[in-house]
Amino acid sequence: MTKISELLDAAAARTCPVVRAVDDAQLTAPTPCGEYDVRALLNHLFQVVTNFQALAARRPVEFGETPDVVTGDWRGRFEAETARLAKAWDAPGVEEGAVGAMGLPARTVGMMALGDLVVHGWDLGRATGQDFDADPVVLAELGPEFAGLAPKAREMKVFGEPFPVPAGATALERLVGDTGRDPGWRPPRG
Repeated sequence: MTKISELLDAAAARTCPVVRAVDDAQLTAPTPCGEYDVRALLNHLFQVVTNFQALAARRPVEFGETPDVVTGDWRGRFEAETARLAKAWDAPGVEEGAVGAMGLPARTVGMMALGDLVVHGWDLGRATGQDFDADPVVLAELGPEFAGLAPKAREMKVFGEPFPVPAGATALERLVGDTGRDPGWRPPRG
């Protein structure tokens, strides 16, 4: 079992270049995550990255209102915050015990942060015409974890109904399908 911090570093190495390459003209583009355009998804991902730092430190978080942080050097700030996220999940004992208001196992909470980095990295890549391929080690650990979380996540309306994928689907296609996304999604033309 790979440490959460190492998995987060590997996921950030794939997601940060996608975020860095988002052009300001693309901020209003739709994403595979239907309720978000690119700007709203970036704001959500920033909130996830900072809130999961706090969860690693066993501090309370608020996932209510999402502030607009896509201003100034937001690309550089995103990279710095993802580095802080991985560092927060590298603290001694961070993967032990329960975390957050729901009292979930700490490793599960860390995997939720990891899943957001990977799935929303894919969302942003698709929305902005970029390639995104998750780290195979990350997918090997994240796939089974998300399959186990999926029923509760669907009940809480965090995941959509699973999208059917063909038998030869990649691990990333299966993961995004499990979260309710169409792995073949492309931005609308025109």
